[in-house]
Amino acid sequence: MNKAGVASLLAVSATLLVPGMVSNFGVALAQAAAAPAAGQVQMDPKEYAVYDDAVNKQTTPQTQAPALEAYLTSFPNSAVKADVLQRLMLDYSQFDPAKAITTADKVLQLDPNNLRADLIEVAFRRQAAETQTDATARQAGLDAAVTYAQKGLTATKPTGMSDADFTTLQAAAIPAFQSVIGTAALSKKDTATAITAFKAELAASKPEDTTKPGTALQDTYYLGQAYYQSTPPDLVNCTFYATRAFSYAPPQFQAQMPLAAYCYKKYHGGTDGYDAVTTAAKANLNPPSGFTIVAAPSDADIAAKTVASTPDLASLALSDKEFIMKNGKSEDAEKVFATIKGKTVQIPDALVIAATADDVQVAVSDDAVQGKAADFDFKMKTPLTKVPEVGSKINLAGTYDSYTQSPVMITMSDSDVVTKKAPAAATHHTTTTHHK
Repeated sequence: MNKAGVASLLAVSATLLVPGMVSNFGVALAQAAAAPAAGQVQMDPKEYAVYDDAVNKQTTPQTQAPALEAYLTSFPNSAVKADVLQRLMLDYSQFDPAKAITTADKVLQLDPNNLRADLIEVAFRRQAAETQTDATARQAGLDAAVTYAQKGLTATKPTGMSDADFTTLQAAAIPAFQSVIGTAALSKKDTATAITAFKAELAASKPEDTTKPGTALQDTYYLGQAYYQSTPPDLVNCTFYATRAFSYAPPQFQAQMPLAAYCYKKYHGGTDGYDAVTTAAKANLNPPSGFTIVAAPSDADIAAKTVASTPDLASLALSDKEFIMKNGKSEDAEKVFATIKGKTVQIPDALVIAATADDVQVAVSDDAVQGKAADFDFKMKTPLTKVPEVGSKINLAGTYDSYTQSPVMITMSDSDVVTKKAPAAATHHTTTTHHK
């Protein structure tokens, strides 16, 4: 009888990084191929000859894989079947992803807690999913990979593997598992799960992997994206993580990463002070204690400041008055409306939103025009003989009568259609600045 060395996963020399696969999968797969032997079994000479030829005499994965398949066909109940399947799984991982997956399936049938097989499943199922152009098929592929990632996170140490070796394998595999969980969640807008997974990935990654091109840096950017897509958006964390990713990204990729500056400007209202954020993000994996970004003033703050700093509220442009009436405190809105109540004005080029013979609702402010939402309601003095078409422009005159604050609607009484336009500057000059 001949003795065959049995490894929990027999060593191979090649680095198992599949072209196009994100880097931490390659690291983890390489770790999966570096386990020590776990013992020996007795083999019949005839079986050993076939085994020895497949395991020790084939020099490439492409020649070893069919030899291992032949061995398993001839000896389907081999005592080393599980180990041969694991070697076969790794051979296929270097040149045939589809067969790597089917072989990993067989490994998991024999050993449901096999961490290496889970890793193979995750790596190649994710790779296949990310080649899909159909969004539904892509999501289904990512979700399938997540199933194995979740199993891998709870896999237990196999008999014969040292604690140190299992810890090393886990350290390589966990970032890969968390990455696909986060990616799949973000793809279907489950931002809470994505944030948790991406942060767990970064916590489990080697520090050097978080500052160089690779999955950890890519997912740092996606973490910022997850914060931005949250409800409501978390612009501070979006700024921090997107800025960190941008800071370490190669120059050719930075143009594709506009989120960092966008989140900062949207929250802060400008680009001043952004250098301090960049410094903090580059030096820390997560926001350090005390990290803050000064928020831009709110609409209510802007309205209050404008009222307090304007001696004559009647001098404000119509757009500014409307802004305060919409966003200011009720007392500030009342002060502004008091300066125009009962006064008759002409408003040119108002955009018709809805109209009847007795009532014409129009958009006047820039925001209302862009949103195609009425902010003025003209009550006609006499019924119109020709009702204006929705979407057309019209010149109107009327007397300020009343208003509602939310949504803002200014009601004009004794209204008429006029043929002569009033000076445009009287209604469309803007002095109030809104940053957010």
